[in-house]
Amino acid sequence: MRQWKDTYFCKMEKSLSFKNIKISYTDSGKGPVVVLLHGFLENKRMWKEIVPKVSNTNRVLAIDLLGHGQTDCLGYVHSMELMADEVLAVLKLLRIRKITIIGHSMGGYVSLALADKRPEMIRGLCLLNSTSLSDDIERKKLRERANKMVQSNFTNMVRMSFVNLFGEENKAVFAFEIENALNDALKTSLQGYMACQEGMRIRPNRMAVLKNNSFKKLYILGKKDPVLSVKEALEEAKETQTESVVLSGGHMSHIENTNELLIALQKFVKQC
Repeated sequence: MRQWKDTYFCKMEKSLSFKNIKISYTDSGKGPVVVLLHGFLENKRMWKEIVPKVSNTNRVLAIDLLGHGQTDCLGYVHSMELMADEVLAVLKLLRIRKITIIGHSMGGYVSLALADKRPEMIRGLCLLNSTSLSDDIERKKLRERANKMVQSNFTNMVRMSFVNLFGEENKAVFAFEIENALNDALKTSLQGYMACQEGMRIRPNRMAVLKNNSFKKLYILGKKDPVLSVKEALEEAKETQTESVVLSGGHMSHIENTNELLIALQKFVKQC
């Protein structure tokens, strides 16, 4: 496979205007539509190993969420609902009515917000290293503290936030991949960082979205996830009657368990 930058990112990137800002996305393949949403401090490039395989059987959209990648910021609070509206704007432009949506971490929160708004559009929803729960009090305080600290020490805060998503053993094993992903994370603007932190801080509990809808649902979790308790997530999956897959790595399954993740996602997409 040739380099992502040359073969896919540059050739397939498209954009549209949403509330007078640029939204960037890629569109490839044919068939039932799969929408991929990245997490905090990531962008659509995180799916570079996934898109070429899934687009063999499906039409795949990978979207840069507000303040990330090539998509501009929109104000100072990027709520999950606002980012869901951003995704809906892309779908409206392309006249897409039905989707399977896969969201990593923050992208999972956005996926749930979209499913809450438009459940009739959803064939399947996969939460990848994500949760339907809102932040607890401690997590909300951590986000507030991070938004204060990042204003005076952006680079170190982003580096710390990103590297801490990996377990100690994997920091060495995936040092090259982590450095590349960190370089992308550092391109996130200060406004984008703060607006998304605030959006995540105020997001509501959306467990009811999973409980009350009959579309296909899946949790993909990391056994060693340092920010999301796999035990609690499995309880959440049981309560919402959602299937689950537990991989051996941590929060960054697309880096730590690429092949296993691809198998799980292809199976899920086929079922949808």
